[in-house]
Amino acid sequence: MHNWQIRVYYEDTDAGGIVYYANYLKFMERARTEWLRSLGIEQTDLLQQSVGFVVRHVEMENIQAARFNDLLCISSQIVELKRASLVFQQEIRNQSNNKLVSALIRVACVDLNKMKPLAIPKSILGELSRVV
Repeated sequence: MHNWQIRVYYEDTDAGGIVYYANYLKFMERARTEWLRSLGIEQTDLLQQSVGFVVRHVEMENIQAARFNDLLCISSQIVELKRASLVFQQEIRNQSNNKLVSALIRVACVDLNKMKPLAIPKSILGELSRVV
């Protein structure tokens, strides 16, 4: 499991100081990117090879609201790893460790030139298999 923290800025909130729901998806995207980076997988390198990971399906439950200036911790864990896709279980908790959001996110590996499914490169699959 990987944990990553982010502070809620004013720009992340609505007029009432509550995080706009779509921004949780942005926070989780950043957490997945930082997790890959911690494994030595840089998305810029993948883009040069026309390999990308795209979100295919999201199941998200909003349990409690985050507010302006909260410090959030996003946990990410792979719960399913296939040849060309993976499923992340992600949670967002506040500084009091209250669960705010829970999500299952299916990500597909694609050839960005053809926009077709692509087997996850062996070097990446090996790293991901190591942490599942």
